[in-house]
Formats: sequence, structure tokens, C-alpha cells
Amino acid sequence: MNDATPTEADALTVEGVSHAYGARMALDQVSFALRPARFTALLGLNGAGKSTLFALVTRLYPMRAGRIRIFGHDVARASGAALRQLGVVFQARTLDLDLSVQQNLTYHAALHGIGAREAARLSGQALTQLGLADRANDKVRALSGGQMRRVEIARALMHGPRLLILDEPTVGLDIKARADILAHVRMLVRERGVAVVWATHLVDEIADDDALLVLHRGRILADGPVAQVIAQAGGTSVREAFTRLTHEVGDDAA
Repeated sequence: MNDATPTEADALTVEGVSHAYGARMALDQVSFALRPARFTALLGLNGAGKSTLFALVTRLYPMRAGRIRIFGHDVARASGAALRQLGVVFQARTLDLDLSVQQNLTYHAALHGIGAREAARLSGQALTQLGLADRANDKVRALSGGQMRRVEIARALMHGPRLLILDEPTVGLDIKARADILAHVRMLVRERGVAVVWATHLVDEIADDDALLVLHRGRILADGPVAQVIAQAGGTSVREAFTRLTHEVGDDAA
């Protein structure tokens, strides 16, 4: 179960975080704590504040109010130690299309101080697990959207982070590619003990055994196991619970 009381064992703690763009409040006193080795869905409509939250976690935006810690390391005060524990897959594609798949992975590894030999071993291992070993020398632009996403996930894990955050990672993918990406990420949680935060506006990407955060207009409206959130909202499904919590039409969340 999630709660807003941080401990050193928490994968991610967010305490009283607020952020504004001029007069518009994007995040308003957001607080939660996530356990290690757990898949947490961050559910919110477009504009709810999910990307802003991730930008603060990853230090793309400076902290103005509140505190964020990754496995006990303060993101603002000990950013190096905190970010070493973090892997990120952004909503926008960030691979270099003119480099090969292998080169994208080894370049990321070098940025984290991983030597060439070890980077080659890790990238080969990752691509084999993803079923892309035969595409290692292909330029990224030759891959499908789903394959690019899998490479981005592999790249995010090259330095061995314990927390992986993904911002709307299935946007623009077909049904099969979406399912494949979800299955792969859930495997990372189950078999490698990686903590995952999966931001989405799609209720069908949320499983019954996930932890769930509902973010709406910059505020956390629900925080806990899926069954608990549904029960507390008085619903019978995630879709209905989300609708009740946000007072939005259910179809807007799918």
C-alpha cells in the first residue's frame, strides 16, 4: 500500500511538491510514497500534471516547493546519487535516429561512466532479451515505433537503476505494441525488482494488482492499491472510480 510517509526503503517519495507556470498551478501540494519493486500506474487526463511531475523528478525543472527523494536521496541536494537510481523513458522519442541501436545504448552507458567492454556486454544482453539482437547494427530510424520504445527502455536500464519512470510510453503505438511494452515492463518489476511508475491516461493499461495514483488538475485524488481506490470511490472498475473522482465523462479517460 502507498502512503505519504517516506522511509529510506521507499523507491520514490514526493512531499508537498507544487509547481506553477505563471498564474497556472500545474502541481498543488502533491505528496505520495512508492514502494520498491512495484508497478505503480499514474493515471490522469492530458494536462493533469504528469509530465510536470516527471520533469521535477528528473531535474529538468528546478524545485520551487516541496521535496523529492529517490531511494532516500534528495533530488535537489544530492542529485547525482538520486539520478543514478533512476531510469527515464520520456513521452517524446529521444533516440538518435541516425545512430545504430547499439550506438544509442553504448553512448548512454558512456554518459554513466560504463566502459566500452561492459557497455557492449550490457547492450547485447538487453537487445537479446528484447528480441532485437539482429537489429543491433541497424539505424534507429529503420525500427517500428514499438521497437524504438523497447530500445528506449533498454537504454534507460543500462546503468542499473532501481526506479524506472515512463511518461505515456504507449502513445502512438498499435494495440499489439502497447501490450508488448506493458508485458515487458511488468516483467522487469517481477523478475528484476525494478520499481516502475507508468504514467497514462488509458484505464485499460492498469491491472488489478497495480498500485494506483490518480492525478487531476495538479492534485492527487487517490493513492493505493487498485481495489482500494475503486472501493473508496464507490465504483466497480477503474474507469468508474476515475469518473467519480474527477467528475469527468468516463470516455475521456480511454
